[in-house]
Amino acid sequence: MTLSLLLILLVALPFLGAIVAAWLPRHARTSAAVLSWTVALASVVCLAILWPSFQDGEFLRLEIPWVPSLGLNLVLRLDGLSWLFSALVLGIGALVVLYARYYMSPKDPVPRFFSYLLAFMGAMQGLVLSGNLIQMVVFWELTSLFSFLLIGYWNRNRLAREGARMALTVTATGGLFLLVGMLLLGEIAGSYDLDAVLAAREAILADPRHVWALGFILVGALTKSAQFPFHFWLPRAMAAPTPVSAYLHSATLVKAGIFILIRFWPVFAETPMWQIVVGGAGLITLVLGAWTAIFQHDLKGLLAYSTISHLGLIVLLLGLGTELGAIAAIFHVVNHATFKASLFMAAGIIDHEAGTRDMRKLSGLFRYMPITGTLAMVAAAAMAGVPLLNGFLSKEMFLAEAVAGAARHPLATALPVLATLASAFSVLYSLRFIHATFFGPAPTKLDRTPHEPPAWMRRPVEILVLLCLVVGIVPAFTVGPFLRSAAVSVLGFDLPYYSLAIWHGFNLPLLLSVLALASGVTLYVLFGRRIQAGAGGGPLAVRWLNGGYLFEKAMTGLFRVADWGAKTFGARGVQQQLRAIILATVAAVAAAAFWSGGVVLGPFEAPTGSVAELGFGLVWLVGGACAIAAAWQAKYHRLAAVVLMGGAGLASCISFLWLSAPDLAITQLLVEIVTTVLLLLGLRWLPKRLETIKTPESLQRRARLRRRFDLVLAAVVGTGLAAGAYAIMTRPALTDGVSRYYAEQAYALAGGRNLVNVILVDFRAFDTYGEITVLGIVGLTVFILLRRFRPYDDTLDAPAQKRVQAAADRKRDDRAEGDTLKETMLAPQVVMRWMFPFVILFAVHLFLRGHDLPGGGFAAGIALSIAFVLQYMASGAQWVEDRLQIRPAIWIGSGLLIATVAGAGAWVFGKPFLTSAFQYVDLPLLGRIPVASALVFDLGVVILVLGATVMILLALAHQSLRKPRHAQTSDAEEAP
Repeated sequence: MTLSLLLILLVALPFLGAIVAAWLPRHARTSAAVLSWTVALASVVCLAILWPSFQDGEFLRLEIPWVPSLGLNLVLRLDGLSWLFSALVLGIGALVVLYARYYMSPKDPVPRFFSYLLAFMGAMQGLVLSGNLIQMVVFWELTSLFSFLLIGYWNRNRLAREGARMALTVTATGGLFLLVGMLLLGEIAGSYDLDAVLAAREAILADPRHVWALGFILVGALTKSAQFPFHFWLPRAMAAPTPVSAYLHSATLVKAGIFILIRFWPVFAETPMWQIVVGGAGLITLVLGAWTAIFQHDLKGLLAYSTISHLGLIVLLLGLGTELGAIAAIFHVVNHATFKASLFMAAGIIDHEAGTRDMRKLSGLFRYMPITGTLAMVAAAAMAGVPLLNGFLSKEMFLAEAVAGAARHPLATALPVLATLASAFSVLYSLRFIHATFFGPAPTKLDRTPHEPPAWMRRPVEILVLLCLVVGIVPAFTVGPFLRSAAVSVLGFDLPYYSLAIWHGFNLPLLLSVLALASGVTLYVLFGRRIQAGAGGGPLAVRWLNGGYLFEKAMTGLFRVADWGAKTFGARGVQQQLRAIILATVAAVAAAAFWSGGVVLGPFEAPTGSVAELGFGLVWLVGGACAIAAAWQAKYHRLAAVVLMGGAGLASCISFLWLSAPDLAITQLLVEIVTTVLLLLGLRWLPKRLETIKTPESLQRRARLRRRFDLVLAAVVGTGLAAGAYAIMTRPALTDGVSRYYAEQAYALAGGRNLVNVILVDFRAFDTYGEITVLGIVGLTVFILLRRFRPYDDTLDAPAQKRVQAAADRKRDDRAEGDTLKETMLAPQVVMRWMFPFVILFAVHLFLRGHDLPGGGFAAGIALSIAFVLQYMASGAQWVEDRLQIRPAIWIGSGLLIATVAGAGAWVFGKPFLTSAFQYVDLPLLGRIPVASALVFDLGVVILVLGATVMILLALAHQSLRKPRHAQTSDAEEAP
């Protein structure tokens, strides 16, 4: 197995596992857990195999072409730092999966939980392995999205919904800032490749724009790592299931911002802005988080604020700008992940077995849960920095840097004092966590008798606590090689001297550490009972420090501004919005193009008066008359208006033929057929016209005014479009234009003579890929919007509508009453059914000839849609579904998947995404014919267009999928 394949598997395996888990039955808890644990374990094995490849300081790199012309390629880059973070993501992820198997209730849709968890794991893997700035931002936002789904997993819980919304709002907004910063940084460095950016440090710092780039990047990093003033979202996220908290808020999500800071430390660490912003935010977060954690009564709330404090410690170390500070920060990332994940799991066990996390109700649990209590005590001691545990080592390194390594830092005077104070607070809340929960009298306010959890639920905690002990006792032999490899990746081979020994002699950092331990114990002895009985939050929890309060006030203000804007500038109908925004903007842009001289009208050639020209003019006279008549008839007869619109479309079709564009003519004709049928089906959804019902005179007058305005607007827009088309058709041919390039290179590069189709599936295939994706979304959106409603009838009240609908259903189901209708429709039904195979054959013909002759995937998909439309018109929706088993949603997904696989196949040959190839092959009877790989991509287009069109047809015409509200049971039953 090649190293490149292992790199791909590290990112791909979690996503593939997430897809499989999503398809498992709702209550397949064990199967989903086994699948997830297997995926995580297999990923750990891949990571372990890759370790010897770069432990000497080298890194692995895999570059997959994506859009090389824009400098955007998929780059996977594994060095010591990303290996260490990947080990945390995968290793702790495997333990969390095992823990969640016993924590999650069988009543929950557990496969969905594991699907979200694996998808988040894949997003984190993609982030830490990204070697491209834009790719890094994409995976960054994916972590925000999947964390939102995990935090809000219990979506019926209001607190979970609010916490998920807050986390997504803050972190995704930070992601937008990060995107701007990355774009600006890439422009300064001249490349979006991470290696090129890291190598261009001097050029970046010499550019004055680097301050803006750094500012935007820091906003993104500080929001994700819950730093002041963005720290408030993390405690609200504690409404998530405890496995989520143990994974996201100790080892993965909150460490994403830390990873970004470490990754760009070599570029920006020595800048004043970095030291002031990063160091200042870290110092405030360290102290504020520790102080607030003291007063929390919820076990997870205490751990949440302690997480904020420890994240502040790491950020402060990075903000010092010293190499030893960066090494200490990386070390504490590992230590914090181990003891904090074990503490979250222990808190979840207490909640799971005792029924509460409130420390005011918990006491004396050690007599019921001695093993869990022992594990929790060791992990809490590591969090407090007790010797012989891993937390002690990294905290001592922190205190050493606070004393000696930051002499030139702007906060140098306050650092030793505040660092010692925060460490004392850490001891205090760790001691409270243990004493208030496991010691004291037996609990009397519990609804159940506490007991030890299942053994396998406790195994992940045992493994993590064992790591805390082993790393704390023999750090040089356990974490030493991994820490050095990560440090080399950031600082280079010339590392400063640092020691992972347990004993460094009597020195000032040791004195401060002992002082913090003694002060924390003393404070708890003096104030422990008062804290236990007091109100949560502490005396400093004032509103101006309460980020959650400020966030809610800001969101309320935004909603009020939005409401005011909607009332002031909004419109009740779509027409008004189209006028005010889209059409006005397009008209302004078009006018600017003509005004600036960018679009010039060519010379006018008078018609010669030939028969052909007269015929073409007559066609357009008929087409124009149809358009005007359609607008006029829309006032009186909508059916006639739709038919007349078809006449105008037919005139456009003939025009395309006249102007030597048969591809467009075929597509226009097919689209006109499908559109006309869909519009006819949609007519019954529209409300009654104002002229047919009694309406106030003011409303009638407003309608007349609106129609007159629409007439003027249509004349202006039509004139502008006509002028633009005339300017394009009369401009002189460009010798080096893109059109000539396509015409000359279509056969040489893509193996096709049909220029239109070659552009769609080869030269501009990425645009087509985006367009079919949008088309699939539109089909699904139309179905979702219309599936719950019946055709609109504003002349009947609700009971009358129900009676009319019931009568219609009885009439439809009564075969005897339909004999006359069947006899009348027998001939059209026979004709339409016999046309079905011929239309399909015609579609296949269009599809196969499209690369060299007029046709193509889109035209073939529309033609296939016409075949199904004919069946609906002849036999009704129920007959078609019973006979053909229509599943348009699967078609949409399959079409998009085929197009994606066809594009990704180019990567196998080292080519960019959607690069096509062609070759001549000899076939029996057919002889030597050209075969292009773009045909597979075009097949995906066919399937997706067919699925989207039939989906819209179902939404408009199919009654069996739109049950009355009282008969609906679930969204799953209504899925197409």
